[in-house]
Amino acid sequence: MNRSHIITYLILGSRLFLFALFQVLIYLIFLLGGSSNPWHKAEGWWTFSVIFTNIISILIIISLFGKDRKQYFKVFGFTREGWWKDLIIALVAFVILIPIAYLPNQFLAELLWGTTETSYHLFFRPLPLWAALFSLLFPITIAFAELPTYFGLVMPRLEKQLGNGWLAWAICSFFLALQHIALPLIFDGRFVIWRLGMFLPFAFFVGLCLKLRPRLFPYFMIGHAIIDLTVVIMIINL
Repeated sequence: MNRSHIITYLILGSRLFLFALFQVLIYLIFLLGGSSNPWHKAEGWWTFSVIFTNIISILIIISLFGKDRKQYFKVFGFTREGWWKDLIIALVAFVILIPIAYLPNQFLAELLWGTTETSYHLFFRPLPLWAALFSLLFPITIAFAELPTYFGLVMPRLEKQLGNGWLAWAICSFFLALQHIALPLIFDGRFVIWRLGMFLPFAFFVGLCLKLRPRLFPYFMIGHAIIDLTVVIMIINL
C-alpha cells in the first residue's frame, strides 16, 4: 500500500476520529472547569465538534485538490448547461429522501427504546444562547465538508485504487453513516445502533445519486445545509 492509498483511508476515517477527538477536548474543558459530570455535558456540545471537524475537512479537500490541480468550486459548482434538469432531479431525490431519512429514525427509536422521546433527549441538549447561535456554523460548514469529503474526494480515489466504482461507493456511503455514531459520542449500545442505522439508507441513497450524477453536488450541498439548519433551530428553541 503506497502513500496515496494510506492518505485515502485516513481521510475516510478522519471525520469519525475528529468528532470523537473534539468531544474529548470539550470534555477536558468541562473537567478542568470543575463540572460534576463533564462527559455528559460535553455530549450536548456535539455541534462544536462538527464545526471544528468541518473546517479541517474543508482544508484537507482544498489542499489535496490543489495538489491535483483542481479547484474546489469548479468541482462542486453549478453546471449552467442543463441546470434545470439537474434541479428537477435534485428535487425528486429530496422528496424520496424525506421518508428515507425519517422512517429509520422513528422505527429504530421505537424498536430500541419503545419510544422516540429517549433518543430525542439523548440527541438534543440545551445550550447557552451564544453556543446555540454559534452552532449556526454547523449547517454552513457541513455543506462544504461532509458530502465533498466522502463522494467528491475519497470516492474517486478509492475507485481508482480499487478498480471498482461500486465498491468505492459502498465503502464511502457506509463511512458517511458510521461517522454519526460519534455525534455525540455516547457509550450506549442502543444509541450507537440508532445513530448508525438511521443514516445507512440515507447515506447509500445520497451516495448513489452523486455517483450517478456528480452534477447534483451543489444541490445536495444546499439541501444538506437546510436539513441541518432545522436541527440547530430546534436546539436554539430548547
